[in-house]
Amino acid sequence: MGQLIKLQDYVSRYQQDIFVYPSRFVRLKKQQWDKWHKAWESNDSFNPQSGQQYTAGTAEWLEEEKEPLMEKLKGLLKRGKNEELEEYGASGDELKKEEEVLEFEASFAVRPETIENLKHQFLDQLFRFQMKWATSTLTEKSFPDKHYYYDEKLKYFLQRYPDTYLVMSNPIFLLKKAPVETETIVISPTEVWCISFLEEEDSAVFSGSKDRFWTKKGKGEEKKVLNPLLALNRTEKIVRKIFEIHSIELPIKKALLTRNGYIDYPAAPIDVQLIDKRTYDQWFQTMRSQRSPLKHVQLKGAQVLLQYCQTASVKRLEWENRDES
Repeated sequence: MGQLIKLQDYVSRYQQDIFVYPSRFVRLKKQQWDKWHKAWESNDSFNPQSGQQYTAGTAEWLEEEKEPLMEKLKGLLKRGKNEELEEYGASGDELKKEEEVLEFEASFAVRPETIENLKHQFLDQLFRFQMKWATSTLTEKSFPDKHYYYDEKLKYFLQRYPDTYLVMSNPIFLLKKAPVETETIVISPTEVWCISFLEEEDSAVFSGSKDRFWTKKGKGEEKKVLNPLLALNRTEKIVRKIFEIHSIELPIKKALLTRNGYIDYPAAPIDVQLIDKRTYDQWFQTMRSQRSPLKHVQLKGAQVLLQYCQTASVKRLEWENRDES
């Protein structure tokens, strides 16, 4: 499952420490899946007659989290943020709240009939957990639009790609004090993909050109659509410029993706991969077959991109109450 490190301009836990949370998520996912799978196979602690809900507990995970969290707070003190922490007080209450945020406890009320159903339920719950990490921190939270919880394209990247893929979904970069929304950015261990979707009804045909508008032919009348390469090229230029400033050496690729239609553009630029119904399966399997672990240059690249992202958030209520008192 890909990791959502940035969604629009929402505050993200990954912005606090990109070198910690990706591996932590991979470990958490494996722990929970092993418990779910084992319980499903043995049917332990599950009684369908009583309607009892089975939950794969997170005791080991929370115990593991306590020490890193304390170290994190100590690190903040060392980095000159002691005044803020002294003001708010890193008390046991805050640590408990942080543990609750970190907690992922998968559960099901009815035992899935097949292993595939089990996987789908598990990934759906993991997706909601990812949304929590991508929209809140210990002291701050954002208020994501509810439609993101049902966004098919967002789920597509998070539920069908390897754990080591870091996803930035339409992040908003702040460049020269001007916000710029971009396309989806996927940071893999070996390269960065800037990806734009071009999808409407099944078997629609998009005729490309260098003009500002393309032509779409499908059901009904022929219509014009904005040239998708404009936003895709802008996204790639932003990523490339930031990488150049910080000397990040990761290949950057561009892909225009339509899973259910066709792209007709014989004179397409050679630096853009046009992936349509004819070539999608091959490209998708290549992406999914990536087995490289998280790499330092990948995390460093994600870190510098996050530094330029705009973030809108508010303090959590419990921290606001401390301010008032």
